[in-house]
Formats: sequence, C-alpha cells, structure tokens
Amino acid sequence: MVSFLFFKLLLSFLHFTSSHPSIGITYSTPSTTYSTTVPPPPDKISSTISALKITSVRLPDPEPSLIEAFSSTNTSLFLSISNTLIPALASNSSVALGWLRLHVLPFYPRSKISLISVGNTVRNSTNVEDFSPFLLPAMRNLHRELRENGINKIRISTTFAFFSTITTAFPPSSAVFKQSAGDLIIKPVLRFLEQTNSSFLINLYPYNIFHLNTEIPIGFALFQDNPFNFRDDLVTGIRYFSLFSMMADAVLTAMKAMGYENIPVVVAETGWPSSGSEAEANGVYAEEYLNGLVRHLKSGAATPLKKNGVAGVYVYELMDHYGGSNERGGEMGYIIREDENEI
Repeated sequence: MVSFLFFKLLLSFLHFTSSHPSIGITYSTPSTTYSTTVPPPPDKISSTISALKITSVRLPDPEPSLIEAFSSTNTSLFLSISNTLIPALASNSSVALGWLRLHVLPFYPRSKISLISVGNTVRNSTNVEDFSPFLLPAMRNLHRELRENGINKIRISTTFAFFSTITTAFPPSSAVFKQSAGDLIIKPVLRFLEQTNSSFLINLYPYNIFHLNTEIPIGFALFQDNPFNFRDDLVTGIRYFSLFSMMADAVLTAMKAMGYENIPVVVAETGWPSSGSEAEANGVYAEEYLNGLVRHLKSGAATPLKKNGVAGVYVYELMDHYGGSNERGGEMGYIIREDENEI
C-alpha cells in the first residue's frame, strides 16, 4: 500500500488555483469477492476525506447513506450509475426519476453533487453485454428529469476507456475515435455534452500502454525528469515529457477531428497498480506516478496541445483493494487498506 504519510505530504499540492485542473480521488465500496472485511462506515469515509482537504470525490457505487454522509461538506461529488441499469433508464423516464429520488433529490444541494456518469466504460471490449445503444437515451432521460425537478447545475455524461475508444497515442496528432463506435455512439454523445455544457469523461492508464510497448521507458510513464524521457510528435512539433500528456492530447485530437474541441475533458480514472503480476506494478512506482501526476497538474501544463485541455483528474483509488481489470492492471489504493479497515 502507498504510505499514508506520503499522501499527507502530497496534500500541499492538492490546493490548486482555478487555473489548474482540479484533482480528486475515487472511493468505491470494497468488494466482498476478495475480502470479507466490513468497509468503514460512510461518516468515517466522509470525515477522512474532509480532513484530508480533498475537495472532489468520485463514487462508482453511490449508496444513499454515503451520499448523505457528505452533506454540509465542501466535497464535490461525482456519481456513477451501473452499466446494468442503462437499458432501464433508457426505456422509461420513470426509472430515471426513481434513481434520482433515491440518490439525488433527498440530498441535493446539501450534498454537492456536480456530475453523474451514466455507466463506466460501456464500450470496453471486455464487457459481456453491449449497453452502448441505450447510452444516449438514458443520458437524455436523466437530464430531462433533473431539469423538471428544478436542478440545472448537475451535469450528465458517461465514461469511456482510452483503449476501447482511441485508435492510438503515438503520435497524438494521428488519434481518432475508433469506428464504428465513433460515428454511431461517441459523436452523438459529444453533441449532447456540448448542448448541455457537460464534460467528456475518460479513463487514462499510462501503465497499460507502457506494459504493451517495450520501447517506452519507465521514466516516461512515471513523469521522471530525465533528458531521455521525451517523445516528439513530428506532425505538430510538440515534444512530450510524459505518457499521460500524450494520451490526453490524443483524446483532444480525436474530439477536434469530430468538431467538438471545446468540450472540457475530465480524466475519470488514473493511477498505477501498487501490486500485480508484473514487476512494474508495485507501491514504489505507484507513489512515483501519483507524485509526478500532481506535480505535472500543478505546473499548469496538463497537456501541451491545449493549456486548459484537462479540466479535472480523479485518482483511482482511496481504498486499497483489488482492481484487477484489464484497464487498471492490479491492486490500487492510496490511503486505506481493505484488510486493515483503518485510517
């Protein structure tokens, strides 16, 4: 596990000005698949996050009690809806209203809910079912029900995975959205996001590209300051000093190619596995990645292509438990160990 002391030392970096991307953290309820440990109570999670002065939290499993625990705090909440609920949300607006009555209406605005993602990585190739045909109707129903209940400041979006969405990160100037999803799914979603002033959400895991490309030096993936840690885009003439920046600019380039370059981009998940089957998945590198990421974002150079290209970044994850999907690569967590259940 990444040390709690290390994270406390990072807190001085987390007080970003408005000119820098915001940085938050994900908290997902531990799965009993890998542990029988009872998770910390919601009020303890809320108080810990508030004490750490983390102002943005993503909740992939937004239990009502957890949402309520953040009432009267200054924490901005980013909620996610399970992929399996998307068809029902799309087919019946009353289902959308029912979800809002359970997760939003009793708590807002005391709980500062700012963003709702309808599903997470719906287009991921590892998913057994394809919910993408239902995605936009579900988003529209939720947006409509929010407005009919007088809520205008909560944005609706959905979260994509880099690998199942973008063709390449090398070079960023060549990136486009993969077809046929690009025209059939992503372009209509981008149109909706532009119309509703929402953000494009994407998960970026440099570890995965590093793991699949042996020519990439580890330092380039970990934000290390080294004379040889750079890559040039010969089309734009931009020199990149981190893999994260290349991936982010690849997303911006793909959006621009579709005519939606002004939509804010939020990195819904990023991180480095603190353990796993590969030698590079370890706590030392996880610390180094987080340290480099925060330093990079604080510098104001989120992406070389566009100064304000990334509006926010959410680190995965607060609770140290197994996240071994193909996208995350192994166990990830920065403050609380699932097997210790203590702060």
